[in-house]
Amino acid sequence: MFLKSKKANALVEILDSKELIDPMKNAIHGRIQSGQEEQDPEPIAKSDLMFPSGEDLPRCWIDADYQLSETN
Repeated sequence: MFLKSKKANALVEILDSKELIDPMKNAIHGRIQSGQEEQDPEPIAKSDLMFPSGEDLPRCWIDADYQLSETN
């Protein structure tokens, strides 16, 4: 799966999709796709990621308490 980095304006290969959808994790391990050589995996903050279309990640992937704020 590929997402886009807001800071680097480059695609990021997501190495573990379970890490991505886990709201308890603030960062994932991915590879920024720049240049022709494959980059080393590095931690990337979820807050820096979006879909290539420009949409933000779903709130349930980022905020573990997303259901609590909807009921108040």
